[in-house]
Amino acid sequence: MPTDVIMPQMGESIFEGTITKWLKQPGDTVEKDEPLFEISTDKVDAEIPSPAAGILAEIKFHEGATVEINTVVAVIGGSISAPPVAAPATPQPMPQIATPAPAQSAPQAQPTLPRRLRSSPLVRRIAKEHNVDLAHVPGTGSEGRITKDDILGYLGQPAPAAKVPAAAQASQSAPPQLAGQVVSMSRMRAIIGQRMVESLAISPHVHTVYRIDMTRVARDRDRERAGFEQRHGVRLTYMPFIAAAAIQALQKFPIVNASLIDGNIHYHAGIHLGIAVALEGGLIVPVIREAQQCSFVDLARAINDLALRARARKLNPDEATGSTFTLTNSGVFGGEYGTPIINQPESAILAIGGLRKDPVVLTDAEGNDTIAIRSLQYYCLGFDHRTIDGADAGRFMLEFKSAIENWNQAIG
Repeated sequence: MPTDVIMPQMGESIFEGTITKWLKQPGDTVEKDEPLFEISTDKVDAEIPSPAAGILAEIKFHEGATVEINTVVAVIGGSISAPPVAAPATPQPMPQIATPAPAQSAPQAQPTLPRRLRSSPLVRRIAKEHNVDLAHVPGTGSEGRITKDDILGYLGQPAPAAKVPAAAQASQSAPPQLAGQVVSMSRMRAIIGQRMVESLAISPHVHTVYRIDMTRVARDRDRERAGFEQRHGVRLTYMPFIAAAAIQALQKFPIVNASLIDGNIHYHAGIHLGIAVALEGGLIVPVIREAQQCSFVDLARAINDLALRARARKLNPDEATGSTFTLTNSGVFGGEYGTPIINQPESAILAIGGLRKDPVVLTDAEGNDTIAIRSLQYYCLGFDHRTIDGADAGRFMLEFKSAIENWNQAIG
């Protein structure tokens, strides 16, 4: 039977992808999981594997077409002796980009972008917001593809001569600024907002905040980080310590790693740990699957690798979905703590606050008080009150706090 090849969803806020290259042509034999085509989205560039073995019978969208997720883009099937050719599907028109009125001596601009121009949805959105004709932007990507750096670099150049208001001339000669402008909300931002509203409507959110003493972890990290990087080729950050402590607590209190789906509580067999990564204009949650099986070194490598590839838009389709519990570092810019929104259909999410040194009153075994400087960090657990009570959340956070403050795991 023929097998449909669909445009995959590369994260919660991704709604479309651009086919940048077909790696097979109609009539070619393909193996299951063999790379079939390349796509680009606002967050990720990826090779998409074939869902089945067989003959590539039909290509429904040509290179350069932007296609909504879950749309059939090709069909695996057919016969080796009579390979069909690509269906003459009507290519999707590229968006029209408004340009400033040219001087009379300049040639008229084309009403639509030529098909030879290749760019991602993000690039076209930036071009539309700044009234740029992509035909004027040199592309440095594969086969002349226009990248985000290309369009941003072009916007940083002086604008072509045109009659514009004096106030606008200064802004056009500088890197793009948004002050004083009115721009349409991007589809990605709209989808993120929609998902957050849906999550708030689905789950009765409750938040609990704990201050945790990170001094022992901070000292271990300072002592070990140079040797760790030499031995393993990856920087030693605080995140693998936090992830390891969260995994320990999740194993002891599996209700926090559960999901409520259709009225049933699903206690997940594995801990699929999501690590939120901020991108320009949005965020994505790469996933460490079966994180409970990872050593400390495995966690450090996985966190570093997923973050780097997420920012470079190089994640695979299955690496951005399926988390059962999420960590989000809301304190990366120094904030005390954030109150996170649950990543559905999970039951909880843990927000990491900013790390700072503060004076703390310490009491010894004999009841004597002293003041000491300690490294402190606030953690906020957001949880779904349908499945998790305050007592459950408190026990989980106490276990997490103990794992951090009494850190005794091997770093490697």
